[in-house]
Amino acid sequence: MTHARRPITILMADDDADDRQMTKEAFEESHLTNDLRFVEDGVELMDYLQRRGKYSDPASSPRPGLILLDLNMPKKDGREALQELKADPKLKAIRVVVLTTSKAEEDILRTYNLSAASYIAKPVTFAALIDVVKTLGKYWLEIVELPAEPYGEADA
Repeated sequence: MTHARRPITILMADDDADDRQMTKEAFEESHLTNDLRFVEDGVELMDYLQRRGKYSDPASSPRPGLILLDLNMPKKDGREALQELKADPKLKAIRVVVLTTSKAEEDILRTYNLSAASYIAKPVTFAALIDVVKTLGKYWLEIVELPAEPYGEADA
């Protein structure tokens, strides 16, 4: 038995404009039609999630069901943002996939200890990125059941 899924919004936090653009193109190449949105650092990520400033309107800043998180960003890095996000009862249910250039064992261990759902080293080539995005799409958007409302309440 299958049931209709509401496509989840995916929010990518990454300060590298080229990485954001390549990820957008990889989603298009992979025929993933999810709403893909971008923020450029951990401060902007938390503003988006907390609906502060330019993200205060729920219509233009839908709640993400999945976050793709770079670790090395200015202002507030991904490690700090992940710790803050997972400490917030209203945000901690959002699945976070770390997508970063770091292959440091301490980063891998720390992010899993902070309840990251997955840790993926950014691929070097665009073809490899497409493969990663297709796999992410298959797993997170087709196989895994994510809550329609990751905050546990109707878009409050």
